[in-house]
Amino acid sequence: MVNQLTRLRRTTRDNYRVTIFGSARLAPGTLPYEAVKQLAAELTAMGCDIVTGGGPGLMRAANEGAAAAAPATAGRSVGVRVALPFEQEVNPFVGAVYEHRAFFSRLHHFMIVSDAFVVVPGGIGTLLELALAWQLLQVRKLYNVPLILVGDMWTGLVAWAREAMLRDDARLADAPDFAIPRCVRTVDETVALIRSSRAQWLAAGAPP
Repeated sequence: MVNQLTRLRRTTRDNYRVTIFGSARLAPGTLPYEAVKQLAAELTAMGCDIVTGGGPGLMRAANEGAAAAAPATAGRSVGVRVALPFEQEVNPFVGAVYEHRAFFSRLHHFMIVSDAFVVVPGGIGTLLELALAWQLLQVRKLYNVPLILVGDMWTGLVAWAREAMLRDDARLADAPDFAIPRCVRTVDETVALIRSSRAQWLAAGAPP
């Protein structure tokens, strides 16, 4: 399974891919939904592809924003789904979909096809995705891939982790580990970080 997924790793430069992780529960019309839709539209207009879990909530918001910004190109709005008995269908704004039967293969898929991760408000599933990306960046299995956390809930999580793990009497991590996630509060801050990363990505040429 891992060997098959590794074939998805790109060997040529097309569009910079931003994976957006977030809640399946927040509905259209809520402030987070509309903000994520705006974010995805701006990133797509910049030249990015948008990758999500393909479901409802903030995943749908991101795919909707991408589809609105690039309506003629289905591959710019991607969904990576997992089969669950209680999950809704793929949201209608996904242009290209991948289906997985296991969380393991789905998470691996996200990790190998993403040039940046943006984490918006979410629950336990979003926390799992955030933690995996953070850990792979910590041990340098991923390189030069921004991990951007949007919203106060993630600022609080990183602050708690720093306080709990950097205690002098029981050090569980190193200070540089907490420079990996970039905590921001607005769409504009997120777009600025992705613009800078994408410019470096373009300047670097073909991937290793």
